[in-house]
Amino acid sequence: MARRSKRQSADDGDSLFETPDNGDGQPIDARESALGVEDRIPLREAAQSRYLNYALSVITSRALPDVRDGLKPVQRRILYTMWIDGMRADAKHRKCANVVGQVMGRFHPHGDSAIYEALVRMAQPFMMRMPMVDGSGNFGSLDGDPPAAMRYTECRLQPIASELLSEIAQQTVHFRPNYDGTKEEPVVLPARLPNLLINGSAGIAVGMATNIPPHNADEVCQALLRLIDNAELTSAQLAITVKGPDFPTGGQIITSASEIRDIYKTGQGSIKIRGTWEKGPAGRGGKTLFITSIPYGVNKSVLVERIADVVISRKLPLLIDVKDVSTDDVRIELTLKKDADEQIVMAYLFKHTPMQTNFGVNLTCLLPTENPEVGRPERCDLREILQSFLQFRLDVVTRRLAHELGQLEKRIHLLEGFAFAFDVLDDIIAIIRKSDGKADAAQKILKKYGPEQVGKGGLDEEQIDAILELKLYRLARLEINVILDELKDKQKRAKEIRKLLAEEDAAGRWQIIRDEIDQLRKDYTKADKRRTLIESIDDEPTFNAEDFIVAEDNHVLVTVDGWVKRQKEIADPTKTRLREGDRVLTCQPGSTRATMCFLSNKGTAYTARIIDIPATTGYGEPIQKLFKLKDGERIIAAFSLDPRVIGNIHEDPKHPDYAPEVHGLAVASDGYALRFGISNFIEPSTKAGRRFARPAKGSEVLFAGTIDGSETVIAVTREARCLLTSAEEVNYLSGAGKGVQLIKLNKGDKVLGVKTAVDDRDTLVAKTSLGGEQRINTAKYKLVSRGGKGHEVIKRGRLTEIVPDAPQPPLPLDELS
Repeated sequence: MARRSKRQSADDGDSLFETPDNGDGQPIDARESALGVEDRIPLREAAQSRYLNYALSVITSRALPDVRDGLKPVQRRILYTMWIDGMRADAKHRKCANVVGQVMGRFHPHGDSAIYEALVRMAQPFMMRMPMVDGSGNFGSLDGDPPAAMRYTECRLQPIASELLSEIAQQTVHFRPNYDGTKEEPVVLPARLPNLLINGSAGIAVGMATNIPPHNADEVCQALLRLIDNAELTSAQLAITVKGPDFPTGGQIITSASEIRDIYKTGQGSIKIRGTWEKGPAGRGGKTLFITSIPYGVNKSVLVERIADVVISRKLPLLIDVKDVSTDDVRIELTLKKDADEQIVMAYLFKHTPMQTNFGVNLTCLLPTENPEVGRPERCDLREILQSFLQFRLDVVTRRLAHELGQLEKRIHLLEGFAFAFDVLDDIIAIIRKSDGKADAAQKILKKYGPEQVGKGGLDEEQIDAILELKLYRLARLEINVILDELKDKQKRAKEIRKLLAEEDAAGRWQIIRDEIDQLRKDYTKADKRRTLIESIDDEPTFNAEDFIVAEDNHVLVTVDGWVKRQKEIADPTKTRLREGDRVLTCQPGSTRATMCFLSNKGTAYTARIIDIPATTGYGEPIQKLFKLKDGERIIAAFSLDPRVIGNIHEDPKHPDYAPEVHGLAVASDGYALRFGISNFIEPSTKAGRRFARPAKGSEVLFAGTIDGSETVIAVTREARCLLTSAEEVNYLSGAGKGVQLIKLNKGDKVLGVKTAVDDRDTLVAKTSLGGEQRINTAKYKLVSRGGKGHEVIKRGRLTEIVPDAPQPPLPLDELS
């Protein structure tokens, strides 16, 4: 009997889940048994096929907008649902939860949050150049506040949305079944409005993305009119009319006109946009500036926080304060010092805050194909987008006219029946009176006045049915004149439409499109002036980062645990505020225009401007906020590179192998040491830092500091050996390296501590394993050459740790001056 599958429960009964064998007692895959070996496909092919299906679905049914109506599927479904449910601009607001539920149940089988987010975006005036949804309630703000839950907010369509939907009932676009086949939805909306360029779009698909900026509606409509008049216009020529994006939040585009033309020609590029500002009144407290607009997509509260960080950190002393006094319009108040240059201050904010951003343009969208239900993704230029929209409008107008002609022909047919019935009204009434009902009357009228009896002008079944449903007073003499007039008008209109549809060059239909675009301009766009300025900056003030730093003397305190802070004055480092268990590593003075160098146990030097070090009277900030330290890396030394503090650190170009007056010394735990130059570390480093030493694997830099070469180097090991030698014994390296052997170590031994001594008062104190202390200085031990084992400190036990020196008070600030 075949073995039972582990998936089969005890009460399965039949062998539905039994695992068949291959005749040798070995089980084979159930699917293989059912389908056969020939039905199996390689995993690579299966994964590739399924991933391509997924990618195609994301590209065509979710992430990219259609070039014709400029909408993604979720946006189109929201607008269509609101339209058919009567949520027009003149209707009452309805709950957004109702809209989301209807959209999800009818057309969009995805999460309600995704639908609501799309609805909210279409109602936000700071995201859409011409919002399609009129929201009531909290729909978010420019400060990044989230919208209220959908059960609280209400919505209806904006008047402009009717330009996308008003022709939907005239068979102008293709419909397809919804996801469960119970209803039909439009593949695209019959948009009269060039929505793709006006409102823009952003989305990330699989292997491609789109980022289309909003534009000024009047400029886009004018470009369409120019393209109708001259189909040979290029993207560069059209860019004369469409000058560039027009963001709902205003701002100023500083990209040159030639660069914008290149973007419209290639369909991609980057546009620089910055906020605008104006001067305010000057008072006793200083000058005032007002930021009046911000770049598109920038969170206003984040921008204010970033500017506040500049104020708090004193990176720009010319800037005193920032306040957000915005109401409906953006208005951020900046307070400057009396002697501040407004241009320089704003230039700094443009560079170091979101006051200036780059908008990456990517004009990728879906173009129509032979299959009306599937679009083709393609990066387009400006002309192709406009031409595709116009071609779509021609198709919509053609289908609209054809639908109107069909309705006219139906009505004309009925009116002709009424006119015929008027001439034989008495006889028809007599037939009706003698009939047994509507069906019988219809048969008798058809038998007497049908096409077979009367000829071409006779009545058919449809006309007879309309006559029988008609109220008799409509066939009175005065009423029949109304019918005849209507018939005449309908025939005239039908003749005009046939003529329009018969034109090979479609000149009449193009005129209709032109008139509709002109009407759009009158109704919606002419009054909506451009919000985003386009001004290329040629003579913008150039500045150096140091120009914004007011030179003032500060102190920088670094702790053993890697916390750093800057204060105006630190009189006694031992009394500064520290975290529990931490202690001061060093306290260094320096100008805010100078830099500070931090040396790590991995042989890396990190340099930062003193002005960039957090100013606080608290614990400070972790050094990891300034630099990117590796796992296990810690700061072991730091020194100010203010020339008044560090001295002469510059090498002699004629003798680069000779140590400068002041240079660095580093000793590793494996007994190797080197001297190195400091001048390469003056300028601020990246977060990754620069190398000053390359310790061997398994070793780390134990000591680093600055010397002038006259010092004595004292090194002690765990096995209670000490070596005292002149610093000049250690080789000076022009680049980062391992160095030379300072002290020879026994197997298992390593350097415990290092100190540089100027005279015999400089003492290194080490604790022993027996509980005592050993003091090591030049008065107690003789100097020897490097590379030896040095002196024996104690005969019994080991050295366990080095007693740290008390932090020295920093030099008085007036002495630095």
